[in-house]
Amino acid sequence: MDTLDASSTLSQTSIPGLPLWRRGKVRDVYDLGDRLLIVTTDRISAFDVVLPTPIPAKGAVLTQLSLFWFRLLGDLVPNHVISATVDQYPRELHAVRDQLERRSMLVKKTEPFPVECVARGYLVGSGWKDYQRTGAVCGIELPRGLRESERLEPPIFTPSTKAETGHDENISLAQMSGLVGAARAAELRDLTLALYGRARAHAEGRGILLADTKLEFGTSGGRVVWIDEAFTPDSSRFWPRDGYAPGRPQPSFDKQYVRDYLETLDWDKRPPGPPLPEDVVTRTREKYLEAYARLTGTPLTARDEPGGVSGEKR
Repeated sequence: MDTLDASSTLSQTSIPGLPLWRRGKVRDVYDLGDRLLIVTTDRISAFDVVLPTPIPAKGAVLTQLSLFWFRLLGDLVPNHVISATVDQYPRELHAVRDQLERRSMLVKKTEPFPVECVARGYLVGSGWKDYQRTGAVCGIELPRGLRESERLEPPIFTPSTKAETGHDENISLAQMSGLVGAARAAELRDLTLALYGRARAHAEGRGILLADTKLEFGTSGGRVVWIDEAFTPDSSRFWPRDGYAPGRPQPSFDKQYVRDYLETLDWDKRPPGPPLPEDVVTRTREKYLEAYARLTGTPLTARDEPGGVSGEKR
């Protein structure tokens, strides 16, 4: 199966004999003892509902873009990736290579923190709504008179709880400290803002504004480890730098395009989600592929093979 073929998608994996650890909104995760196999499907969710229509190439883009960022920012924090090359996986997985190429990672098991670490560099989304109501974002007071999509200097850290189903809930740093301890909360805040700052600068150099992002971390051997995904169109807002102007919503390279379409429907944002029309699927696929090409400097083509990335600092 060609993961970049516009007519080919992987909505759900099936790997005989391998225990399914969890099936998330987008990723299927399998238990290999002290390791996990993460397979990123082409499923897409919006408003915390998995939609019935997959986006071709989406799983490959999310995986390969995460690997790119893990490599680029590996000097700041180790990550959980052992390998993303199927030939280096256990031999029993080679038989399902068509489900794994370019969309999977073999990773170390960690103890995940029960929070998502959110960095906001622009006033948008729930942050903009919060600011309109209170003059603050997640309890962080901001200057008066800011406009929608205004750049925030410095960026702010706004953690949230993790929700397997339903909506994540924004929390304060004090509440986060109650969950993970004050020292660890400060460490994760500083690490999130450092990663975001480096990624934002890189993206701007490639013509993309990284408006905000959510990151996840765990521990392995007492050390903080970067896990899950890294600065993808699913976990971040990407805007074209050209034409940016505060005071209005911005065009995007992420799944905001799907959200905007869904907002035009008479749908209560509860399951089941509505199917997506062909033009929305095609445009969304193009946006994901363009984001990858701009950020990495290389188009993701059918000939590409995934590269390995070490989970440890060198």
